[in-house]
Amino acid sequence: MLELKAEPLTPEAFAPFGDVIDTRNADWFPINAGRTRRYHDLARVETLGEEARTLISIFVSQPVAVPLELDFLERHPLGSQAFMPLHEERFVVIVAPPGGRIDPADVRAFVTDGRQGVNYRAGTWHAIQSVLEREGEFLVVDRGGEGSNCDEHPVAVRVTL
Repeated sequence: MLELKAEPLTPEAFAPFGDVIDTRNADWFPINAGRTRRYHDLARVETLGEEARTLISIFVSQPVAVPLELDFLERHPLGSQAFMPLHEERFVVIVAPPGGRIDPADVRAFVTDGRQGVNYRAGTWHAIQSVLEREGEFLVVDRGGEGSNCDEHPVAVRVTL
């Protein structure tokens, strides 16, 4: 079993896998007569393949126990998938680079601080939603349309914080 200790989520460490969605260090500009700050273009949404479209959903996830033990990772080869917590829920992010197989040496684990979201690039291997202390609600942006867009790969992983 692959043993991982989740590290703090930073844009630099997560860059090979996608984007960290966080307004705290992002540029913004005023809109709506100066009443609203727009944090523009925080993540790259990818929708690949025929008849692809962008979906916006809400996921409600039950908390996981730590150490977190998983027996597979999944990927979405035809589109990115973004998760943004709606109520400052912390969650564990487990990722591996895109490719046909998963090299255990390349698997990483991160823990968010509750204000950060993630956007997995198309094809990035990742764990299922793993919210920590309480039930979590997440705004999810991903791909809909024709084609098979979810692959699973067996890999035994145990993550501690």
